[in-house]
Order: sequence, then C-alpha cells, then structure tokens
Amino acid sequence: MASTDTAPKPLTVRCQCGHVSFPTPPAQRIALFHCHCTECQKQSGSAYGTSAIYPAAGLFPLSTELEQKLGCYTRPTDSDRTMRCWFCRECGSRLFHRLFEPDGTPRWTVSIKGGCVEGLDWAGGKHIYMRSAVVDIPEGAERYDTLPPAEEMYRKESST
Repeated sequence: MASTDTAPKPLTVRCQCGHVSFPTPPAQRIALFHCHCTECQKQSGSAYGTSAIYPAAGLFPLSTELEQKLGCYTRPTDSDRTMRCWFCRECGSRLFHRLFEPDGTPRWTVSIKGGCVEGLDWAGGKHIYMRSAVVDIPEGAERYDTLPPAEEMYRKESST
C-alpha cells in the first residue's frame, strides 16, 4: 500500500563548501526576517542578512557529529542578551545563531541563515532594523525601525 503522508519534508541546510549539512528542525519556518542592523551587514558582507526562524527543538542539543564541524562565535546584543553564532570550520559560512537571555536561558527558536536553506520559501519576509538600512526597500514591504511588535512571541515558547 502506498504511503499517503503528504507532510512537508524538512529542507536541507548546507554551507558554501558542503562540509556541513543538516535538515531544518521542522519543514516549515515560523518567520523570515531581512535584518538591516549593522551586525548583520558585517556578518553577511552585504546590505542585510536573512534569517529563517525555526523552533530550536530538533536541532538542539547539537549532535556530536554536527558540533565537531562547527565553530561558534559569541557576541553581546544591544538588549543584554548573548548571541551564539555557528559557522562551518572549513569555509566559514555562518549557518545559524541563537539568542540567550542574561540568565543563560536559550531562546526556544533558532535563526538559520536564509541563503543556506535549500528550497526556502522567501515570501513574506519582514525587513527589520530599518534604522540602519543602506538600501531602499520596495514600497509595500513590511518594515520596522527595530523589531516588529510580534517579536514578543519569539521570546518564549507559546503554550499551544
């Protein structure tokens, strides 16, 4: 009997050189942000960085095999949090980052760099930290000077 499972399959996250590859935690992202902050400009070497937001469960805790292929850069944020940024040890591609509260509690989400997600649906991305933007964004695009009011939903796991 043929399977009738039509649930979306996870997408593949892959670095530039292919040394690091893993599936997205679930198939569907929660949100997509095009961040224009100066940190994302520096990290991406471009006008902005794109992050697909996924639940961290399924990726964290990192497997030993994946962790051995990754380097981690940690930096403070402007909101007294810490951001841990993982990258390929071979090619240096940033793959994902995760925020940690001042008490060390990790956020329940992970931000996976959009350009590393094969087959990512780019529709509906929100432009954030527009106060630092260096390029014009088309009229009608959803944009915020800093974070959208709905960002609060990413601070803690919802009860649903």
